[in-house]
Amino acid sequence: MIHDTRGNDQVHIERLEILARVGVSDEERASAQRLTVNITYWPTRPVAAMEDEIARAVDYAAVCTETKRFVQARSDRLIETLADALAMQLLAVFEMRRITIELRKFVLPEVEFVSVTVTRERSSA
Repeated sequence: MIHDTRGNDQVHIERLEILARVGVSDEERASAQRLTVNITYWPTRPVAAMEDEIARAVDYAAVCTETKRFVQARSDRLIETLADALAMQLLAVFEMRRITIELRKFVLPEVEFVSVTVTRERSSA
């Protein structure tokens, strides 16, 4: 017996690097710093329905381009704010039903990175 799990089809983008202005102090936001973003999204259309046509898929290259454009245009104090705003932006622009964003910041010398992870879903209304 084959179990249909198409509702769980997802695409993952690992460690997209972006230079962005984010930080609590004005000094920290004065120059761009390295962030990485991990993105997992669940397209509104199951993989089987894409019929091997890019026009039916959420183009992950376009997701990366929009992510960079959006993040670089902002200057948030908190990575939590930035991650939330990015998730909502990508849901608005692309045919995704759900998205998880992990945003990593390399700011403290004694840790590899600090990260925040948010998951947002498209409203059904």
